[in-house]
Amino acid sequence: MLLSLRLKNFVIVDALELDFAAGLTVLTGETGAGKSIVLDALGLLLGDRADTGIVRHGCDRAELAAEFELGDVPAASAWLIESALADDDANRLVLRRTIDIHGKNRAFINGSPATLAQLKGVGELLVDIHGQHAHQRLLRAEVQRQVLDGYADAEAQAVAMTVAWRGWRRLADELDAAHRNAATFEAERERLQWQIDEVSTLSLSDDEWSTLQAEHKRLHHAASLIDGVQAALMALADGDDNCQAWLGSAQHHITELAAYDGALGEAQELLASTDAQLAEAVNTLRRYADALELDPQRLADVEARMDAIWRLARKYRSEPEKLPALLAEWHARLDTLGGRDGLARLEADVLAAETRATKLAAELSSKRAKAAPKLAEAVTREMRPLALADSRFEIALTKLDTLSAHGAESIEFLVGHGDAPAKPMAKIVSGGELSRISLALQVIAATQGGISTFVFDEVDVGIGGRVAEIVGRLLADLGANRQVLCITHLPQVAACGHQHLQVSKANTAAGIVSAVKPLSSDERIEEIARMLGGVEITETTRRHAAELLDLVQSA
Repeated sequence: MLLSLRLKNFVIVDALELDFAAGLTVLTGETGAGKSIVLDALGLLLGDRADTGIVRHGCDRAELAAEFELGDVPAASAWLIESALADDDANRLVLRRTIDIHGKNRAFINGSPATLAQLKGVGELLVDIHGQHAHQRLLRAEVQRQVLDGYADAEAQAVAMTVAWRGWRRLADELDAAHRNAATFEAERERLQWQIDEVSTLSLSDDEWSTLQAEHKRLHHAASLIDGVQAALMALADGDDNCQAWLGSAQHHITELAAYDGALGEAQELLASTDAQLAEAVNTLRRYADALELDPQRLADVEARMDAIWRLARKYRSEPEKLPALLAEWHARLDTLGGRDGLARLEADVLAAETRATKLAAELSSKRAKAAPKLAEAVTREMRPLALADSRFEIALTKLDTLSAHGAESIEFLVGHGDAPAKPMAKIVSGGELSRISLALQVIAATQGGISTFVFDEVDVGIGGRVAEIVGRLLADLGANRQVLCITHLPQVAACGHQHLQVSKANTAAGIVSAVKPLSSDERIEEIARMLGGVEITETTRRHAAELLDLVQSA
């Protein structure tokens, strides 16, 4: 649930702090007062793209922040934990965004830097925004398909279907290309196989070349290493006049003198530490010397191995250390050509991919077939009180001749009036009817998902009178289980709100400023009276507004 929204230097907002409650919150105000600014800001915090025009004139930067409570959205909490963006308070989420006049854009989730994709990712789990023209989108085939799949809880199957179909078509295209260019295809496959077989005989590991280089250097300089280590040991410990003896003598003298003056204690400790480190160095050199030996045969073996690798690297114009990666590339390319089996393997892969896509399409079709009549019945039921009592909503599932990326059938929303056959919505419904049908669908969809906050931006356009009151009650009923924010110009809808915010605009010394404030009971009567009466508000209009509020609250 959205708890608060904070805006600074945003469009015509100087500074704004809003707290939100559960239920239905309505936002009203004069035309042009900036009612949509709140929703625009919320959209930006949920990942919408921004331009410098949103920064208030004369300011350097716009700042936006929103706080959410996540108790009723476990999916959002899980997303934050998985993305390592969870707050110490697991039930809290703060989104913040800044945009400056130079186009610099920064986003934060719970104080950590975030991308717009991350804002959108968590935002889709929290808020569903329905804009003024959302009903027009309902005429598009892809939107109708998404609505049905959402109601059928089949989004995951729809995505899997698209992925499987694309994979199948890619393999089929590769097979077609292989058939068209059979000779070239076979020649490339044989060449790759021959190269792979030749380089594979080396059994070259990823880091073997660097290991061989290090070993060759050590073996090649073994005599110098032996002489040098022995000379070092003579100087440090084994010679007649060595460092350990001189250090031991110095320690003995300082220890005796420290008995007379405690100030020598620090030097005594440093000498003891030096003696321990020198002893450790001597031991390390002796272990190294014991393991070091001249090995001409091993040197010859290493040089032969390096020579074999060099020869193949030169042959294939590669660096020796890059041969393993080159071999992996050949394997990958050969795999796309069917491996050792060639066209037969490709044909088998295409058949397997087609079978998988067909199976997924059947599963998707089954879910759609079960959900379509249920959704149609639910929408028809919601349409009846919305001045569409003699209308019905239907969903046509038409089987396609060939499988598509979206399944085995097309989906089309139909509307029928009276006894007349149902026809596609685009051909039969008016703008007002489409808006009401869209609202019915949105309310049904809202009760299905796990999203807790729904935003409606003037979705009641084109309706009035008794229908407007019904729409208001519909939104209020939705607010009983979800948080609903609604921008409205209808007094009947505004009267149904559990919280009423008024948006106003004033011309100040600092320029035009938009403000939003929660209304008291008396202020609410005045605002609804303004919406009912227009320019001049009379006592009769106020009584009508109070009566409208009483009727809603007593219902």
